[in-house]
Amino acid sequence: MMGYLDQDICRVCGKSAKPYDCCDFNKSCEEARGLFVPLSLRPVYYYRCTACGFVFAPEICSWSKEQFRDEIYNEEYIRFDPDFVEIRPAANAGMLSRSFHAFRERLKILDYGGGQGRMADLLSKVGFDASCYDPFYDEKPDQLAADFDLITAFEVFEHTTAPRQLVEDVVGFLKPDGVFLFSTLVSDGNIKENSRLSWWYASPRNGHISIFTQKSLQLLGDQFGFQLLSFSPGVHAFFKKLPVWAKEVFYPAKQA
Repeated sequence: MMGYLDQDICRVCGKSAKPYDCCDFNKSCEEARGLFVPLSLRPVYYYRCTACGFVFAPEICSWSKEQFRDEIYNEEYIRFDPDFVEIRPAANAGMLSRSFHAFRERLKILDYGGGQGRMADLLSKVGFDASCYDPFYDEKPDQLAADFDLITAFEVFEHTTAPRQLVEDVVGFLKPDGVFLFSTLVSDGNIKENSRLSWWYASPRNGHISIFTQKSLQLLGDQFGFQLLSFSPGVHAFFKKLPVWAKEVFYPAKQA
């Protein structure tokens, strides 16, 4: 099995990855909003796959859960992701509620990587059967029940240390005809050969240590028999066969 110290192995496709660039550990997504903090003087090196374009920070990918708690997801984290607690969960819950309102009594929803479960709570209040499981905060269930119609993972992929393990974990919860809806901003056009890592989304202080291309997402899904549907550069879905309820939401014009 590939170890996390295999820096030159892509965590998506297993092909060769090469050093790409480094940035200061304190680089955060909030710099796009004008928040800059003093440099930490700790370089974080990112590698880039020569085959699929996946970019990752191998040193941080090797950290323990305790190191993540101490270094990134600590009491200072809210400064670098102020939308984490309420704004993002409320926005995502609103989007799901509007999109799947007609099916709220038949869908069983799991928010994977949903922190303290705020989004699931909001969905439950408007009639959805919704729950949350976050492997960072929660102990893994003894048995995985593959009975969820819809699994969401918002702002999770870019934080993962092991993309294939993440998807394998989700597969254990998902019905064979279920849908895995997730968000992550693909780097196409923003991270290129012979360039520097200046893109705001590649920010170690936010825990953004896995940056995907459209191709790498496609290859990741292929390994589990998934088709990939991208609604935008930031919102995507994995599925094997779209159920009727998903077709009605994703392709409303065709159902008219």
